[in-house]
Formats: sequence, structure tokens, C-alpha cells
Amino acid sequence: MHSADKEAAQRSFRDVLGRFTTGVVLVTAKTPTGPAGMAANSFTSVSLDPPLIALCAARTSTTWPAVRAAGGFAVTILGDEHEDVCRTFAARDTDRFAGRDWAQTPAGHPLLPDGLAWLDCEIEAIHPAGDHELVIARATCWSIAQDRGPLIFHSGRYTRLAS
Repeated sequence: MHSADKEAAQRSFRDVLGRFTTGVVLVTAKTPTGPAGMAANSFTSVSLDPPLIALCAARTSTTWPAVRAAGGFAVTILGDEHEDVCRTFAARDTDRFAGRDWAQTPAGHPLLPDGLAWLDCEIEAIHPAGDHELVIARATCWSIAQDRGPLIFHSGRYTRLAS
């Protein structure tokens, strides 16, 4: 396959997958060099017993190696007022934690205190998955924090649920 054909196929595949509506989360960790975090929409529940979640992290991510090395992380489920936070955490070469108040999970990972809910997680397994890593993590602690609408990602755009 020619590179132009491959790029067109990848763009088309991405467009198709973009039709699947997802929520958005922050994945944050306490690391030896300070807090690290990234936005993710490839987050899902896996199991209630034991309490497991999954997410996918791009192999090209400059943040994921620090989170992976921490062995655990917090997940903050974002509300419909968090689009700016999500955009900050999706950007490169910026101080993602500046200008906000942060709480901590029992394990010490940073989390947004005004998120919809949060989980404290320990990495159980990491599997290679093409240009990503599939991460399975055990939730060790969690809480519902707010009762508002979720931040939604659909067709390459942030959106909200209709009232």
C-alpha cells in the first residue's frame, strides 16, 4: 500500500470510529518529577469483580511513559464544563497543572475536585495494541463527586448532552 493510500485509509478509519460517542477522562499520576497527566477518550469499564477499567495510550505519547512508570494513576471523569481542561491536557509542551486547584487520591495522584467522579487505579497489565498500549488497571478507591452532564467527544468535537 502506498503511503498516501495508507494515510487515506487511516483517516477514513479514524472518521468511522469518531462516530462512536465517548466520554472524556483525565489520567493523572504522581511521579518523581512531579504530576503527569493526559486526556483520554479510550476509557471503559472491564469488570465489577474485581473492579477493572481499561484505557489505551498512544505509543507516541510523551506523557504515558511517566504515568506507566508510576505504576498507578487517577482517572477523573470530566463534566461538560471541562472542555478547556481537556484541551489543555491534550496539548503538548504546556504546564497542564498550572492555574487550577487539585485534590489528591488516597494514593497521592492529582485529580480535579470538580470532576464528575474519580478512580484511584493500579496498573494490572499492559498489552501491545498496534500504535497504542492497552492498559488494564484495578480501581482501588473511587467516588462520585458531582451530578452534572458529561463532557462528550463525537466526530472530532466536544459536545454536551441535550437537556
